[in-house]
Amino acid sequence: MASKSRTTKPVSRAAAKAAALKTSKSSKAAAKTSAKTSAKTIAKTPGKTPARPGRAAAPSARKALVSKGRPAPAPRRPKQKVAISHHREEDFKADGLRAYAHYRDLGIAAATHGLARAHVIRMLPPCNPQEVSKLHTHAVDFQMVYVLKGWVKSYLDGVGETLMQEGSCWTQPPKIRHMILDYSDDVELLEVILPADFKTVELTT
Repeated sequence: MASKSRTTKPVSRAAAKAAALKTSKSSKAAAKTSAKTSAKTIAKTPGKTPARPGRAAAPSARKALVSKGRPAPAPRRPKQKVAISHHREEDFKADGLRAYAHYRDLGIAAATHGLARAHVIRMLPPCNPQEVSKLHTHAVDFQMVYVLKGWVKSYLDGVGETLMQEGSCWTQPPKIRHMILDYSDDVELLEVILPADFKTVELTT
């Protein structure tokens, strides 16, 4: 019995070592197969590139285009105030763009913090074409004129000469070439402009 016990122990140790070695080789082979399969899957997947160690993954082209296409938020304007203006003759002043007219400011520019301007224009008689009829442009976003009283004859590029009478209204697109040709002695106009301050360019031709 003792001799059989001595012979069996070495055989058991050898078998255990062989089994462990076989299991280790099987695990390594399985790990290599899994790594190869993962690499092939990544290579076949479109639009995805594995990130290099120590480097952040680059953003996709789609995300870059979306971020570039977003407009910057518009700056917030101060809160507007209520503007109320009643007729007073002393409010007509010679402090406007045209030397041949008096202006009654309606307080819109101050109430809107420069967003818009509105005033009543009273042309001074008689009309002097040499002073009045000068081709020019305004760098505005919007301009509208309404005839409150009398009449005015104007020229608009692309439209030609037009007689505007009491109740007539027209707009002048940004930088359109125009000029006043004639007006009645009693003419009064309501003009609304955006923005309140703008550049005027007088043209030679």
